[in-house]
Amino acid sequence: MSAPVQVVLLLASAAGLLGAGFKILSRFRRTPAERERRRRLAVNMRGRLGDATVTDIDGDTIYYSYTVSGVSYTTSQDISQIRDLIHTDLERVIGGPVSIKYFPRIPANSIVVCEEWSGLRGKRDSPQTGDDQA
Repeated sequence: MSAPVQVVLLLASAAGLLGAGFKILSRFRRTPAERERRRRLAVNMRGRLGDATVTDIDGDTIYYSYTVSGVSYTTSQDISQIRDLIHTDLERVIGGPVSIKYFPRIPANSIVVCEEWSGLRGKRDSPQTGDDQA
């Protein structure tokens, strides 16, 4: 093999390794908040719908339970990053039904709410229109 061909192959290999290195570093540099945001959006996009019951709300954490294929799950979701997107009085949903999205292969990976979807069914805090007023 001639010297110019070896140099080109060496440069191509170095560029490939450099690109792979940047990809690996960018994965490690994500903050926990960014990883959680990506998880919520992934569950929203590829998740299956189900029903759950809100068992408690403590600050910015929603606790809920649900059953998938005969297995009961009790879990929670931190909503501190998306609290401003929720227009439901959270105290009113305790003990009530909500919709969830979960991964069918990992049913414990679930959400009640994300940036693009909400399974909360409680009454909204928004002003009522004429037909809704009692």
